[in-house]
Amino acid sequence: MQTQRKTVSPLVSAEVLLQRARDLVPRLAERADAAAAARTLPTETIADLQAAGFFEVLKPRQYGGYEMDPQVFYDIQMILAEGCMSTAWVYGVIGVHNWQIALFDPRAAHDVWGGGDHSVLIASTYMPKGDVKKVDGGFLFSGRWGFSSGIDHCDWVFLGGLIFEPNQPPEYRTFLLPKKDYEVIDTWHTMGLKATGSKDVVVKEVFVPEYRTHKASDGFMGTNPGRETFPENLYKLPFGQIFVRAVSTAAIGALQGAIDGFKNFASAHTGSMGAKTAEQVPAQMAVADAAVAVDEMRLTLKRNFDSLLDGIRSNQPVGLDARLLYRYQAALVVERCCQHTVKLHAASGGRGIFLDFPLVRSLMDVMTARAHYANNPDIFGRNFGSVSLGKDNTDFFV
Repeated sequence: MQTQRKTVSPLVSAEVLLQRARDLVPRLAERADAAAAARTLPTETIADLQAAGFFEVLKPRQYGGYEMDPQVFYDIQMILAEGCMSTAWVYGVIGVHNWQIALFDPRAAHDVWGGGDHSVLIASTYMPKGDVKKVDGGFLFSGRWGFSSGIDHCDWVFLGGLIFEPNQPPEYRTFLLPKKDYEVIDTWHTMGLKATGSKDVVVKEVFVPEYRTHKASDGFMGTNPGRETFPENLYKLPFGQIFVRAVSTAAIGALQGAIDGFKNFASAHTGSMGAKTAEQVPAQMAVADAAVAVDEMRLTLKRNFDSLLDGIRSNQPVGLDARLLYRYQAALVVERCCQHTVKLHAASGGRGIFLDFPLVRSLMDVMTARAHYANNPDIFGRNFGSVSLGKDNTDFFV
């Protein structure tokens, strides 16, 4: 048996974790350009996240985790994004998998961490691209998926697939596969989030046992196979609410980083025409409005998860209407961050067009995050609005 990896004490406080994240921000900022050029995070950055205990925040205690409330996880993500949004994006995506695996049959978590190495990480791409064939004990599984963030640093992967049965709607499941069962294809040449290394994954007819799959319907209804082994309230939260915030929250931190960078620039800059940036109305309004937006988005995120957890603790789970509202608010985050980052960039004048200007990376990263399906507010706003007007819900990923 492998020796269990040592990280930090399971009694570590949220305050300690947040301070570790703040201490790491300058280091991430220093590495950001080289990471973007390499199109993947350096191993040193993953090692720093591991050593700080960040991947333990949502992980079950049985495997060295802390089982903290999601707000701690998202606070860490936002802080990391102030230095490097790619790092925060990968942390959000990979870190949330240590939560999702508790929803599976407990044998799945044992397959990943039962050998004693609790530092093993899981990547994902949830696109419903899997070709699924039922066989005794499980499925034969094939396909090609895109956008697997941080895959270079992981030994397992979650992949999406649809199961088709006669006279039944397609059933979406997440399939868990070890590294030996998939191939990584480097396709990651993008305008932003370059260091996430979100490459393609290819699978050629491998066997996946039934217990290493998770039904989306169980995540929606709270009927997950792992609920008796992992009974904590944390794992009773709806999967849709947890995941969508993992791919939007980094943008809030990136916007905060852009605000800080713009303030440093504008307070000292005089343009070519002799005007001081700090005295310009567009600059003043851009920084003020961006700060208000960050504050509002942070407060909404905290309020929503306080509400979800309070409902679980009181055995009065939040209803569908509120979950649809929260889903729409999550989808609006990156759109709002895009708008404010653009205004900050525009207020930077001619200096902003040069590639070495710090806000350029922030702008490209946030705009790239907007391309994620979960960050398209039109889809989820229309559904929330239609349900509010008496129509049937069409989104069960809430």
